[in-house]
Amino acid sequence: MDLTYTEEERDFRARLRQWLAKTLPELPARPSPDDWPGRRAYDLGWQRRLYEAGYAGLHWPVDAGGRGATPTQHLIFLEETERAGAPYVGANFVGLLHAGPTIAAEGTAGQRARWLPPVLRGDEVWCQGFSEPDAGSDLASLRTRAVRDGDDYVITGSKIWTSHAEVADWCELLVRTDPAAPKHRGISWLAMPMDAPGVTVRPLRTLAGSAEFAEVFLDEVRVPVANRVGAENDGWRVTMVTLSFERGTAFVGEVVACRRTLGGLARTAKANGRWDDPVLRRRLGRLYGEFGALWRLTQWNVSESERSGGVPGIGGSVFKLAYSHARQELYDVAAEVLGAASLSLDEEWTLDRLSSLSYTIAAGTSQIQRNIVAERILGLPKGR
Repeated sequence: MDLTYTEEERDFRARLRQWLAKTLPELPARPSPDDWPGRRAYDLGWQRRLYEAGYAGLHWPVDAGGRGATPTQHLIFLEETERAGAPYVGANFVGLLHAGPTIAAEGTAGQRARWLPPVLRGDEVWCQGFSEPDAGSDLASLRTRAVRDGDDYVITGSKIWTSHAEVADWCELLVRTDPAAPKHRGISWLAMPMDAPGVTVRPLRTLAGSAEFAEVFLDEVRVPVANRVGAENDGWRVTMVTLSFERGTAFVGEVVACRRTLGGLARTAKANGRWDDPVLRRRLGRLYGEFGALWRLTQWNVSESERSGGVPGIGGSVFKLAYSHARQELYDVAAEVLGAASLSLDEEWTLDRLSSLSYTIAAGTSQIQRNIVAERILGLPKGR
C-alpha cells in the first residue's frame, strides 16, 4: 500500500478544498433531527450539489455513473469533507453505500441504468429490508415469503429496523423464494417500491428520541420479477456483497469524524481542567492510536476493494468489529470529559454517545463479526 500522494492527487485535494470552502457557506440551515421529510430534502440537496460538481459516486465505476476515482482520491474526498464539516450521506446512506454498490456489482445493464443515476443525482432514497422480528442475528432464518405469480412476486411478511423507511422510495428487500431449500439457499434479493399497495410503515423511536428506523409490514405486495438482482434463490450470495460494502467501506467517513471528535475532546479537557488527569490523557492517547490504526486499515480495505473489482473483502469484519468498540469507548471518554453536560440531550456529543451504543449490533453484531474473523480469516473450526 503506497501512502504517498501523486501530483494529481494533491491537485484533487486542493480543488476539493476550494469547492468546499465556496459551497458549504451556501447551504441552508440543517433541519431538526426529528424532521425526516426536512432531513431527506436537505440530504438530497447536498447530494445534488455533489452530483453537479462531479463528486457524486466518486469511486463508483464509470459504467455505473461514477468517476472511477482511485482509492486514494476516494479517501481524500472523505478526509476533506469530514474535516470541513460537510454533510454526510444522511437519509440516502443505504442507496449510496449499500444498495447502489450492490446493483453496480450484481445488477443487469437495465437495472444499473434505472436505479443508479437517481441515487447519484439525489432523486431517490433507499431503505434496507433485511432484519426480521424473529430472526435476530441469524439473517438467513428470515421468513418473509415471495411467491411467484407470472411476472410478479407476491410478498407477505414483515421487516424491522428498516432504516429511513418512512422517507424511502425503494427498499433492498430479502425474501424467501424457496421455503424447501436450505435456509441460505432459498433467498432472493429484490428492489421493492415503497409506494406499492400493501406496504405499511410504522416508525420506531430510538433511545435518543429519533425515528430513523421503522417496522415494515408486507401484505401481498406485488414486485416485478424484473426487480430481482441476481438469480432466484441466489440472494444470500448477493447479500454477502451488500454486507461487504456495509461493513467494509460504509463507515470510512465516520473514522475521520471520530478523529475530529477526539481532537475536540482533547481541547475541551484542556479548557475545563480535566487534562491534568494522567489516566484521562492515557485514554485519549490510546484512542488516538486506535483511530489512527483504523484509518490505515480503512486505506488497506479500500485498496483491497479496488484490486478485487470494487467489492470489499472479509477484512471489513475486522474493521467493523474494532471500530464499533473504539467508537463506544470514544463516547464513554466524552462523557468523562464533559461531566454533567453529557446528560443533556441538547449536547451533540450526547446524542452521538447514545447512537454509539448501537454500533456493536448494527450491520452485524460483534459476536457475528468475531465468528467471521475466526472462521474465514483465522481458519478456526465452526462452533457447534
